[in-house]
Amino acid sequence: MSMKQKKMLARIISSAVLLVIAVLIPLEGLFRLPLFLVPYAVIGWDVLWRAVRNIAHGQVFDENFLMALATVGAFFTGEYPEAVFVMLFYQVGELFQSYAVDRSRKSITELMDIRPDYANIERDGRLEQVDPEDVALGDIIVVKPGERIPLDGVVLEGTSSVNTSALTGESLPREASPDSDVISGCVNMTGLLRVRVTKPFEESTVAKILDLVENSSSKKAKAEHFITKFARYYTPVVVLVAALLAVFLPFFADVGWSESIHRALIFLVISCPCALVISVPLSFFGGIGGASKQGILVKGGNYLEVLSNAEIVVFDKTGTLTKGVFNVTAIHPDQCSESRLLELAALAESYSDHPISRSLRDAYNAPLDAGRVADVEELSGRGVRARVDGQLICAGNDKLMEEIGVKWHPCHKVGTTVHVAAEGEYLGHIVISDEVKSDAARAIADLKTQGVRKTVMLTGDARAVGEAVAGELGLDEVHTQLLPADKVDRVEALLTQKTGKGALAFVGDGINDAPVLSRADIGIAMGGLGSDAAIEAADIVLMDDQPSKIAAAIGIARKTLRIVKQNIVFALAVKLLVLALGAMGMANMWEAVFADVGVSVLTILNATRALKAGGKS
Repeated sequence: MSMKQKKMLARIISSAVLLVIAVLIPLEGLFRLPLFLVPYAVIGWDVLWRAVRNIAHGQVFDENFLMALATVGAFFTGEYPEAVFVMLFYQVGELFQSYAVDRSRKSITELMDIRPDYANIERDGRLEQVDPEDVALGDIIVVKPGERIPLDGVVLEGTSSVNTSALTGESLPREASPDSDVISGCVNMTGLLRVRVTKPFEESTVAKILDLVENSSSKKAKAEHFITKFARYYTPVVVLVAALLAVFLPFFADVGWSESIHRALIFLVISCPCALVISVPLSFFGGIGGASKQGILVKGGNYLEVLSNAEIVVFDKTGTLTKGVFNVTAIHPDQCSESRLLELAALAESYSDHPISRSLRDAYNAPLDAGRVADVEELSGRGVRARVDGQLICAGNDKLMEEIGVKWHPCHKVGTTVHVAAEGEYLGHIVISDEVKSDAARAIADLKTQGVRKTVMLTGDARAVGEAVAGELGLDEVHTQLLPADKVDRVEALLTQKTGKGALAFVGDGINDAPVLSRADIGIAMGGLGSDAAIEAADIVLMDDQPSKIAAAIGIARKTLRIVKQNIVFALAVKLLVLALGAMGMANMWEAVFADVGVSVLTILNATRALKAGGKS
């Protein structure tokens, strides 16, 4: 409990004791008033002050105004004990509410407690603890066992196990050794590491994630916008109705002015919309925090709302459903030796960072002389063209061969086929195979269980490769041999197949799929540890690259929306019921305060369930 909450608890106890004393002292009429003003002032002075201050700033219709008006009005009608008790009960409810909100925020903060406190930097042969923001690019930092890695970098010396659970939600540690990359926010578990910093703190993984989570509340869901607008108009309306009730009730019912004013005051207490104003945003905040616990980063409540309606999920293949780790599995030369065919392909692809290019260089497994390569041109979705030893070499798919007019032939093996031609003559082809992720089939099955109507895969690979992967995973539809622009066209066509409020989600690696990620209703990126492009491009980022987390994210989104709807329906139903009873004289201030404070506490406690990630109610 915070110091502020402890002070409020002391005020509540003091006021309660003074109220009991006031009730027990046998005085009548106006002589009783000072006795009750003392406990009222102890417990309610801050509410009265906020009401006056807010009115001065033009913010009239809030809960402070309503409680001040209702309790002061109760004093004027002679209901002294009731006036004090209503304010006392209101402050008790506010204390519980404050405690519940603090607990929720603390839970979320603990889930994302990845901000490093310091960095050990080597200066003049000794270690010095400095603020991570003061560490420059290229500096050498030392991370001791048990310490959090403060900045992204590459290991120079040492081997260790690194706990990434704060980022990925997975407890399985990763190994760090010389030349391996490490990222901020993870915990060094065993050995001492010397790390060269590769990114300043403001560009580090931990800074990007913290900024993403901290700013997620700025992107409100429709339900949050609705509640904000609802409260803006709802409160003035009920104040007007209460005034009309006080003025006109004696003309239509057998009640006096004192009773009509009393009912109007009860009406005002009931009308406070704080249960909705607090619990709905807190539900979305809890859902985002619960998702973060599983390594699912959601950029705002609006994206949770859209994701909850996902009915079509579209996947990229490489790096999303497959590991993106390519290996050369066959070399089929026509006009040269296997080694010569692999050498030409590796040299032509030597400047490319594409996974296929890297696999060719890895398979060649010998130093590549960059001086032998000139005029390199990457051809989007087709391959590469370059001069190797003065010869024009083209390495790529069948589309490239047809484009340059070379007669080629397919391979009987399933995989990505890289055809190689020299000076317009076909030399042969190399087959490269990718491996499907271990949880990819479960991801598709889980999506079907979640009620996703259609799963689709879009890939630039050959038809045989795409269809083989789609068949293995149980996808509903597959489109192959697509250029980046073709993927956008396919997504446009799939968007027309949505029904009602249904949404289309696209899942990609966040690097080459930015156009499609932005065109889909919701973009989900396989973020990987430290993938800047993924964190920037998508609405939702899966930090551990597991496609099975997509179904978990949808489950969390739907659970969050269920909690939001439960809170809205419950709060409005109770308030409308007690409002009607209050207008008819069948509810007193006790029921009125429950309809306000009690409902607020219950809806906030319900909202905290969103923190329990996993998608189950």
